[in-house]
Amino acid sequence: MRRFSLPTLLAEALNAHKGWSRQWRNPTPKPAYDVLIIGGGSHGLGAAYYLAKEHGIRNIAVLEKGWIGGGNSGRNTTIIRSNYLYDESAALYEHAVKLWEGLSQELNYNVMFSQRGVLMLAHNQHDVQSFKRHVYSNRLNGIDNEWLTREQTKEFCPQLNISPDIRYPVLGGALQRRGGTARHDAVVWGYARGADALGVDIIQNCEVTAIHRGPDGAVTGVETTRGPIGAKKIGVSAAGHTSMVMAMAGVRMPLESFPLQALVSEPVKPCFPCVLMSNAVHAYISQSDKGELVIGAGTDQYVSYSQQGGLHITTHTLDAICELFPQFTRMKMLRNWGGIVDVTPDRSPIIGKTPVKGLYVNCGWGTGGFKATPGSAHVFAHTIARDEPHPVNAPFTLDRFRTGRLIDEAAAAAVAH
Repeated sequence: MRRFSLPTLLAEALNAHKGWSRQWRNPTPKPAYDVLIIGGGSHGLGAAYYLAKEHGIRNIAVLEKGWIGGGNSGRNTTIIRSNYLYDESAALYEHAVKLWEGLSQELNYNVMFSQRGVLMLAHNQHDVQSFKRHVYSNRLNGIDNEWLTREQTKEFCPQLNISPDIRYPVLGGALQRRGGTARHDAVVWGYARGADALGVDIIQNCEVTAIHRGPDGAVTGVETTRGPIGAKKIGVSAAGHTSMVMAMAGVRMPLESFPLQALVSEPVKPCFPCVLMSNAVHAYISQSDKGELVIGAGTDQYVSYSQQGGLHITTHTLDAICELFPQFTRMKMLRNWGGIVDVTPDRSPIIGKTPVKGLYVNCGWGTGGFKATPGSAHVFAHTIARDEPHPVNAPFTLDRFRTGRLIDEAAAAAVAH
């Protein structure tokens, strides 16, 4: 892998940028690998990268049924924060934020991480009490979060309408200044490039159609559209399609999959300084580096594997955005899309071993998958390599749905579930 640096950029500029090679290979699948990762999104590629870099396992393949980053990794609103309520969740997302802060240097790839701050609005007394509880809980865990009055929210985000006569008047907000956004494509490409340089095979257009198990019940490999591939261990990071993949191994998952919609406006000059979220109206907004206003909605009310959703959801969201930010009423929407989020009963992820020997799963992120990317990938790699959970993901196993030790983060998700 050729490292990016100022000298190499200057040299290529003088060479009309003709000397750059492909950022990762396009290999033919081997007959067998030590580890297979099903799912070529940021979580799967990140797990492969950390398996190779930190655990010395180089005989790895990442299998993606389409193109890498073509699933939820490329269909999200790129928000990053760690202001979750419970100790277990706070530890997991804070682990991710700390890795985000050095990820561009780690991967030698600019993931465009911007700590512009995430402001979560309170519109009623319940919101005020709930968010203040989050603030106090986060501070006890050493995570930055602060309460802003109505006037302070306006000072931090001047475009915000704090008039008392709107449908959902702003009473204050919780601000995490270390939160922000990153470029989702760059994260996928950075992990792919880093993993490939460590010997990982990235196999695109390779859909898994079956998971093979031996006489003792342990996994032995998979059947794919490009032929059978053997493996000693298999990690599944298939987001909204996790239930379908795990069913191939006879494992039933406590998951439901919903469409989650987002949209972007026409590009304009920089005009919005932060990430702003409103739980009561199920809307959140930021501005991308290309100038588009990135707007997210709540989940649709029906389960589906369709990457689209109901028009009334986006209409409701845009009504809320226009009320909170009247100056955006004349903005034209450029495009919208939907992703498939996998949701657990307690709205917290599942990262760990399964009842099938050699089979591991990373799923159930709901709307929080992108923000957790480096932390999730890091602890998932540890779990696969050592056959035991990392201390950070130990509470997030499948067993909690038998013991009842749930981690209910529905409120902290800040969008409708």
